[in-house]
Amino acid sequence: MAQAPRPGRPVRGSSTGRPVMAALDLLGRRWALRVLWELRNGPVPARELQARCDAMSSSVLYQRLAELSDAHLLRQTEAGSYELTSIGASLAGALDPLDAWARRWQRDLQRRSK
Repeated sequence: MAQAPRPGRPVRGSSTGRPVMAALDLLGRRWALRVLWELRNGPVPARELQARCDAMSSSVLYQRLAELSDAHLLRQTEAGSYELTSIGASLAGALDPLDAWARRWQRDLQRRSK
């Protein structure tokens, strides 16, 4: 099983493993945030998740699923789908302000290009 970065252990960018650095290391991995974003509205089977993520390779998908599971941000359901844990759902909620900001940024860029 893939080991996810964890607070208190050295991670990319921090030899001390400060919690924010561990989170940035984990979430900065290719496709990690996208996987979490796609699970924010409920369980999704792996194949559908792969399709939602612009058909990322299955090896990367399963690596991210393993890392995010190891970090306790998601889990596999009895039906085989993936869903956010309570701490994963709280992270998804923390991304809502970033989504709102990105939408404002888009509108601003559109206004400037007119």
